[in-house]
Amino acid sequence: MARYARVKGSIALITLTNPPVNALSAAVRRGIVESVSRALKDEQVKAVVFCGENEKFCGGADIKEFSGSMSGPPLVPMIHSIEAGEKPMVAAIEGVALGGGLELALGCHYRVANTKARLGLPEVTLGLLPAAGGTQRLPRLIGIPAALELITTGRHVSAQEALQLGIVDQVAQGSAVQAAMELALSVIGVCVCMLCVYVVCVCIYCVCVTGQPLNPRRLSLRAPVWAPDVDGVCDAALAQVKQRSRGAMAPVACVQAVRAAAMLPYSKGMERERQLMDTLFRSGQARAMQYAFFAQRNAGKWSLPNGSQWNNTRARDVQRAGVIGLGTMGRGIAVSLVKAGISVVAIEMDAKQLESGKKAVTAMLQRDAQRRGVSPPLHLLTFTLSFHQLRDVDLVIEAVFEDMNLKKRVFSDLCKVLRANALICTNTSGLNVDELAAVTDRQPLVVGMHFFAPAHVMKLLEVVYGSRSSPEAVATAMALGKRMEKVCVAVGNCSGFVGNRMLKLYLDQSVYMLEEGATPEQVDQALEEFGFAMGIFKVSDLSGLDVGWRVRKASGLIGPDVDPVKPSRWRLGRRYCPLPDMLCQQGRFGQKTGRGWYLYDSPGSKEAKSDPEIQTFLEDYRRKYGIIPRRITSQEVIERCAFALANEGFRILEDRIAASPEDIDVIYLFGYGWPRHRGGPMFYAGQVGLSVVLEKLEHYHRVHPDVPSLEPSRLLRRLVAEGSPPIQQWKSHIKNLRSHL
Repeated sequence: MARYARVKGSIALITLTNPPVNALSAAVRRGIVESVSRALKDEQVKAVVFCGENEKFCGGADIKEFSGSMSGPPLVPMIHSIEAGEKPMVAAIEGVALGGGLELALGCHYRVANTKARLGLPEVTLGLLPAAGGTQRLPRLIGIPAALELITTGRHVSAQEALQLGIVDQVAQGSAVQAAMELALSVIGVCVCMLCVYVVCVCIYCVCVTGQPLNPRRLSLRAPVWAPDVDGVCDAALAQVKQRSRGAMAPVACVQAVRAAAMLPYSKGMERERQLMDTLFRSGQARAMQYAFFAQRNAGKWSLPNGSQWNNTRARDVQRAGVIGLGTMGRGIAVSLVKAGISVVAIEMDAKQLESGKKAVTAMLQRDAQRRGVSPPLHLLTFTLSFHQLRDVDLVIEAVFEDMNLKKRVFSDLCKVLRANALICTNTSGLNVDELAAVTDRQPLVVGMHFFAPAHVMKLLEVVYGSRSSPEAVATAMALGKRMEKVCVAVGNCSGFVGNRMLKLYLDQSVYMLEEGATPEQVDQALEEFGFAMGIFKVSDLSGLDVGWRVRKASGLIGPDVDPVKPSRWRLGRRYCPLPDMLCQQGRFGQKTGRGWYLYDSPGSKEAKSDPEIQTFLEDYRRKYGIIPRRITSQEVIERCAFALANEGFRILEDRIAASPEDIDVIYLFGYGWPRHRGGPMFYAGQVGLSVVLEKLEHYHRVHPDVPSLEPSRLLRRLVAEGSPPIQQWKSHIKNLRSHL
C-alpha cells in the first residue's frame, strides 16, 4: 500500500509500505495511483514527496507477480501520470532505488538521495530490461554511453556516483525525506531559511525561486543527451555485450532499447521498449534467471538433505578465528574473514612460508581498501608459527594441502590447544569430513567449509555436515559464510560433496571426447557458445593440470603398477582416460608452465593459443591404441557434458547429499561458472525436457557401455514415468523414491 499524509501545510507525503524493500506490488501501485490523484485534487497541496517506509525507497517490482497474471494498475501509465502532474514531484531516496523503484524516481521531477543510498536498474540480471521507461528516460538524463553501461550490466551505483552522473539532484547527509521536502518548498516558492522574513525573497543567505516550470524536468519531453557518434557508441556496446553475455538475450535487448531512445521519439521508443520486454518476458532465459534469483535466496533458508529443518538453530557469534595454512586458499580465507570484521590468527609451518603469506594477505587487503577509499584493517591480523596463539579463537578453518594424513595431524594438534567448545572447520574440496572429525575430541563441532578459489573473490561456500556434526556447528558455519558475503549451501558428506562430485563426470566426458576425435578447441568453443565464460580445457590450464594429477595419484588411479603411457580402458570400476596424466608427464601444467592443453606466450600468460603439438599428440595417441576418430558436434558436447552433470545431480538427490535441485543449481551458478541464463544444470534438464534427457543418456550409454555414469539415474527414470513434473515438485518425488529404497 501507499500511506498518504499532508505535511508542512502544502506537501503531500506518499510513503510506500511493503516490507522489506517496499516492492511495487499491485497493492502498492494502487495506493500510489490513489494518493497521487488525491494530491493533485487537493488545492492546499502544492508539491508531492515520495518516500519508502523504514528508510528504504523501493526495491523494484514484486518478482513473485511475474509467475502469475498481473493485477492492479500498470506501472507505465502510473509513472506517466506522476511525470505529467502539474505539481512538483520529488523522490526522497533512502536505502535503495532499484529497478522499478528507480524508474518511479525518474518519473518524478526531482530526486534527492541519502549518502548511503544505492541506485540501479538490475532487470538484466533477471533476463529482462527496465520496461517502465527506464531505457528511455535514463539516456535523456545522463547520456547514451553512461545509460548503456548501467542498463546492460545492472550495476548499482552509490549516491555520490548518482550525483556525478546526474541521476539525482542532491545528496543529503541526513534524512533524504527532510531534504526532499525542503527542495519541494524551494521549488514552489516557500523560503526555508529561518532568517528570511518574506515568503518569497532574495537575501544574502538564500535564494528562493517561485514557480519553477516543470516541463524541463519531464524527462519524456527531453531529447537524449547525444554521444558524438551515437551509432558507433551503440554498435560498440552491442559488440561488447554479445561477447560478455555469451548468448544471453537481455543485454542485447537493452542496447536495442537504448538505441531506440537515441533514434526515435519518446512514444515510439516506449513502444520499442515494450516489444522487446514482451519477447524477453516470454523467453526461457527470463524464467531461468528468475529461478536462479529465488534459488539463491532460498539457499540461505537452509535445510539439510536428510530433511532436518535447522534454520531456527542459533548460530554462535564468531569474533576471533584461526586460519591454518597460507597458500592460495588460506590467504583468500584470511582476507574474507578480516573484511567481515573478524580478528584472524594466521598460521604457517615455517618462517619463509609465513612471511610470503603475510605479504600476500597484506597486499590484498591494502588493494581492496584503496579501491574502496578506506584504511586497510590490518590491526585484525596476527601472523604466527605457533598453534598456542589459537587458544582464544572461536573457530579455526584449516586450509593446508589436500592430503588426509596431513589434515589429520593438524586436527589432532588443534585439539591440544583450542578451547573445548571451539569449532574446527576444514576447507577440503572433497575429503571425508567424518574421517577427519574422528581424530578429534569434538566430533559434533567439526564441519567442512569448502571455499572456492580465489576465496576472497568467489561467492560460493559449501558447508559440509558430517554424520555427527551438530546443528549449532552447521548454523555457525552458515552464518559466518553469510557474514563473509558468501552464498552458502549446506551439503552432505561424500567424496567431492556436490560440486566436485559432479565436476569429475563433466571432466571425464570432456577428455573421452578428445579420445574419440574432438580437439580442446572444439569442446571449449561449444561450451563457451552455450554460455560458459571459459571452456573446460581453458579452465584446467588456469587451475593447473598438476592439481588433478596429484589427486589421481593419491587415489590410486596412477601408481607404480599403473603406467599412464600404457592406458587400460578400465580402472577402479570405470573407463579411464590417461591423456591429462600424459600431458603432466611432459611438464605441461597449464598457464603456470606456459604449456597445457593450449600454448601460452610465457609462464603465467593468460592468452590461450592453439598448439599444433596437442593435435599431433592426440593423433598419435589414437593411432597407437587403435581408436578411429569421428566427428563430434557441438550438440554432442553440450549433451554429454550438461546431461552427465544433471544425471549425477539426480543421484546426489537420491543419496541425500543435497536437499533440493535448487541447491545444486546455486552451487553450479556461483562456484563453477554455469551460465545464469541457463538456470543451472538441474533447471536446464527440466527445461530441455526430462524425457529428452533420459532418451539422450540411454543413447550415449548404449554407445559407451564402459561409462557407468551415463546410465540414467533411478530418480530421473521415476520423474519421467510420473509425467516429468516441474522442478518445484521434484522434492515430493524424491521423498517417495527414498521410501521405496
